[in-house]
Amino acid sequence: MHESNFIVREPLLDPKQRVIGYELSWQHHEDQPVTDEELEALIGFVAENVNDDEHGWLLKDKVLFLDAVPNMLSTDALFAMPPERTVLTMKASDLADPDTLAAVQGLRAGGVGISVRDGDLAHLGKNLGMSASYIEVRFSGADVASQARTYAAAKQSSVRMVGRPVTTWADFDACAALGLDAFVGKLHLTPRAGTPVKGMNPAQTIILQLMQMVQKNEDIPKIESVLKRDPALSYKLLRFINSAGFGVGREIQSLRQAITMLGYSPMYRWLTLLLATASTSGYSPVLMETAVVRGRLTELLGNKGLPRSESENLFMTGMFSLLDRLLGLSMKEVLDTIQLPDEVVRALLTRGGAYGPYLALAEACELNSQLVASLAKSINITPVDVNKAHLSALAWAQNVST
Repeated sequence: MHESNFIVREPLLDPKQRVIGYELSWQHHEDQPVTDEELEALIGFVAENVNDDEHGWLLKDKVLFLDAVPNMLSTDALFAMPPERTVLTMKASDLADPDTLAAVQGLRAGGVGISVRDGDLAHLGKNLGMSASYIEVRFSGADVASQARTYAAAKQSSVRMVGRPVTTWADFDACAALGLDAFVGKLHLTPRAGTPVKGMNPAQTIILQLMQMVQKNEDIPKIESVLKRDPALSYKLLRFINSAGFGVGREIQSLRQAITMLGYSPMYRWLTLLLATASTSGYSPVLMETAVVRGRLTELLGNKGLPRSESENLFMTGMFSLLDRLLGLSMKEVLDTIQLPDEVVRALLTRGGAYGPYLALAEACELNSQLVASLAKSINITPVDVNKAHLSALAWAQNVST
């Protein structure tokens, strides 16, 4: 394991803006290209951390895209990954070598996905489907729509298109209309033009009220009476408490019992998740998933240096850092709507205070920021610990039931 490298991620979206997978890579440093050994180490590290002996693949239906080079096509680590959830990105020039092509076709036969980069569709030929499941198409700054049409015309039925970089929502829509999957990078963090700003919907208003009641340790009957005003919310709470992951062992049917069993602190976390996922402001599902991952990652990173009693606040800091985008409000308006602890507010507004550096590091892992290393160093967390927390947060987000 190369212990000075940090994993960064990019979501792969389908045309409905849902996350179908992630591209995981080592953070790219201009002066030091990633070596073949480091690429092999990444697959090994990922296999070890998201494919569990007891629980299997921890990322549910998500597919992981990982860069590969010819001499690692037979690495043991690759065989520790579920083939149908693994896509290796290869350069088209590598496939010109008959031995590499044979190895790739063997992996494809075993169910591993192959994505071809830097290939010219016209020259890849009719047999592309035998060796590739995806082809990466790169858009220049020119007319993306006309380029996308060219690709769509050449599209083979069995080969899916991955467009990158897709930098505007108009370009995303052009790609989506033509059936491309799109690596969109940071596009999901930018608001869509024409999205009506709705602020709070009725469900979110009730959730906020409940959060404030839980914060004040109001009596359970009072909390129950507010919950009863929203049948959908009541249903979700009972479904959550009776889910296999909670392990109650018997069916809980009363709201009062559910609140009692859950407890105030876990209930606050559940409501925080619900507040993000109850958004109807036209933002994409990827934004919600990003908020959940960021919340969990901020918490896991913070647990390295802060007492466990801070976990809920750390989680809330990460989740709420995207609440302005999810609600279509400014961060100031969000903070006027809900009473949050002072340290959480400081972190959200300035990335300062006790929680701010952990939130900043969680964000940097999403943005492939050059600040990842210095932020980790400033709070004394090793790259290996950051990477483990990152993969753990990704897995946790797939298993959240709200």
